Amino acid sequence: MEKILIVPIGTIEEEILDHIRSVLQETFQREAIVSEPLIIPQQAYNALRKQSHSTRILKVLGAMKPASCEFLLGVIDEDCYVPELNFVFGEADLLARAAVIALPRLRQDFYGYDPDRDLLLLRAAKEAIHELGHTCGFGHCPDPRCVMHFSNSLGDTDVKTTRFCDACRNMRVSQRVIRNNAGRVKRGES
Repeated sequence: MEKILIVPIGTIEEEILDHIRSVLQETFQREAIVSEPLIIPQQAYNALRKQSHSTRILKVLGAMKPASCEFLLGVIDEDCYVPELNFVFGEADLLARAAVIALPRLRQDFYGYDPDRDLLLLRAAKEAIHELGHTCGFGHCPDPRCVMHFSNSLGDTDVKTTRFCDACRNMRVSQRVIRNNAGRVKRGES
């Protein structure tokens, strides 16, 4: 059976990793396992921006992906960017079947609000599913409620659900890759 390998990059809270693991297993119908943490790659950090370059992280992740794992998801609690954008919530490499999500901008307290644990877990689940969806060959979807909709802002992430829309489900790369997770993922998904 193919697996999803979840790689914490630096220190990531166990509850967040367990939640992501559970959601990915249900959505992609594959065993998801959490590896030992990876040290944040020095070559990815940009001191002037005080952010990590997500594409450089992806290169490290892609090179370490074991043959026994079909997909790899890195989870980092550092702000990330690509040169053409101020920040990214995540990035994926279709060829390497590897992705990374960044947690800081998914947190309410990043914006000066009171922390909201359930909302963080929901946002992390959405971004994890979205980025692994890219590794399956899905592009961005025009449906704002579809998990594959592009998030230009956190508001976009909050509008979308953890589910693939009918059009995306019908365009599956493989009938066994994705199923719409019928269960609820924390706070009020519909």
